[in-house]
Amino acid sequence: MCEPHSVIQIQRKDRIDIQIISASLFLPFCSHWFIYNTSSEEVPFHMENNVVTNGQKPNFPSSSFEAAMEKISSLITRQRRGEKPPIANKLEMMSLYLKILGLEEDINRLNIIHVAGTKGKGSTCIFCEAILRECGFRTGVFTSPHLIDVRERFRIDGMDISEDKFLQYFWDCWNQLEENTTEKLSMPPLFLFLTILAFKIFISEQVDAAIIEVGLGGKEDSTNVIKKPTVCGITSLGMDHTEILGDTLGQIASHKAGIFKPKVPAFTVPQPPEAMGVIFERAKEFMVPLEVTEPLDCKQIKGLKLGLSGDHQFYNAALAVSLCRCWLQKTGNWEKKYQDQFQDSNLPDEFMRGLSTAHFSGRAQIVYASTSNSHCSEIVSKNCGELIFYLDGAHSPESMEACAKWFSNAVEIPLKSSFEVQKADGSSENGHILHKGNTLGQFEKSFKRILLFNCLDVRNPHILLPRLVNTCASSGVHFSRALFVPNMSKYSKVVSGASAISSDLHGIDLSWQFNLQRIWEKITHGKEITVPIEKDFKIDSKEILPPPEFLNDNAPSGGHSHNGFASSAVIPSLPLAIKWLQDCVKEHPSTRLQVLVTGSLHLVGDVLKLLKR
Repeated sequence: MCEPHSVIQIQRKDRIDIQIISASLFLPFCSHWFIYNTSSEEVPFHMENNVVTNGQKPNFPSSSFEAAMEKISSLITRQRRGEKPPIANKLEMMSLYLKILGLEEDINRLNIIHVAGTKGKGSTCIFCEAILRECGFRTGVFTSPHLIDVRERFRIDGMDISEDKFLQYFWDCWNQLEENTTEKLSMPPLFLFLTILAFKIFISEQVDAAIIEVGLGGKEDSTNVIKKPTVCGITSLGMDHTEILGDTLGQIASHKAGIFKPKVPAFTVPQPPEAMGVIFERAKEFMVPLEVTEPLDCKQIKGLKLGLSGDHQFYNAALAVSLCRCWLQKTGNWEKKYQDQFQDSNLPDEFMRGLSTAHFSGRAQIVYASTSNSHCSEIVSKNCGELIFYLDGAHSPESMEACAKWFSNAVEIPLKSSFEVQKADGSSENGHILHKGNTLGQFEKSFKRILLFNCLDVRNPHILLPRLVNTCASSGVHFSRALFVPNMSKYSKVVSGASAISSDLHGIDLSWQFNLQRIWEKITHGKEITVPIEKDFKIDSKEILPPPEFLNDNAPSGGHSHNGFASSAVIPSLPLAIKWLQDCVKEHPSTRLQVLVTGSLHLVGDVLKLLKR
């Protein structure tokens, strides 16, 4: 049984990772597609034509990434997000697939940390991976969804799996499964296949520790084919995927606690009473040693800044510490490495390094988009426009509140005299000092805060948007304007990143975005305002983009300045929206914009792809 340890909650400012991206990298359009799988999870795919050429003929049908993506596309089921998966006996099917590949017994030797939850399970997995890697172990981590490239889901020793290895393991799994399909056992749906592929990769790469994130729920998730995990964890629970998991916290907790295995230690964070009761009941049923881990204490981490920003990450980090400590104990490595020299109030240096270096794209991430003005040599200059993106894939009420708290703290970071700048290549350097002509007060007032938002139509914007606005307002942070855009995502096909994408906007359905705008205007004006926004909007009009005065503080509040109201706008294309923001700061050097991108991990992934392309 793992040794318990207690910790205390603290309040602190967040660590901010900032990336510098040249505005010249903005493109009007690029390809980025999403597909559905049977776990009701949207899956983004970014394809490149990279061919493995090691001088030998590859031992699979085609070595191109595009060919593999075409095969993956064939696994897409005709299922709308929110519908229950059509597959019956999913875990039985998983067992059959694993038997075909000869992996069933090997999974039990992977030393798995299995993590379920509503919020933060991916972050917890990333913290775990970083800690154990710093402890000297070969690690594998499987998370979802990915934002740009499918290889993001499979990390070996902290790095996305290489394309050549991905292709090798992909075709090995694909060929064996395809050769053994029958009328009763067809090829696995997408998420099942990706889960199988993760097991194949981690077994073949002989990882010491495999950290596996649950896709959806827990009890019936394809990852729950794991029979002998080393330790299990449950992150914060909330109301999400209610169409699948149930519309009460108790029902949701029952699904999440379904990953518990007899007598296998488990950890969770503080939960609402309804959820905690169910978790304890399930733990008692399976004789699971269950412990509740409180958020990290500053004494334990000695003032260290976590690699993932946001106060909520102190819960995820503490859970990861508990899981890793238990993993080391259960595998016989804790005593070998530390000989019980570390008490509960202290953490080994390896744990500290792991917590501080963990990185997870699209979660409380900041990207600094510089303009193309070559004369602007300072990070912050009085005479140079600035565009800073704050990206967080929050899409539930609880995560939206956490996002709002993070953003409210994060927008204060540029007011400091210096800060760490993370470049696109991952290197970092100290930031420049503020322009001498700027006082902190003047600098703060010069920034306008813009919301760039979209969410899936199965989400409830009547809850998400007020939660965001009110939480930010409670910290004195207010949005000047809001932009509502569709994702670049498509849900029926995966294509190569080199494929041409039409710039024709005709036929785009923006009804959902106009609905979001109406909700926003009701929130910001305090009453229902009926202005014919949607019917006056013409895709082929030159006025599809807001006019320059849209960002002016003296624009008439509630007036009919751009297809409706001065405080918000619908833009039919995300690339157009990004280009418009970039042009605003380029053409108006005194303009500084802090843009919060949230509501969907897929929107965040789209923005990241546009910025990094």
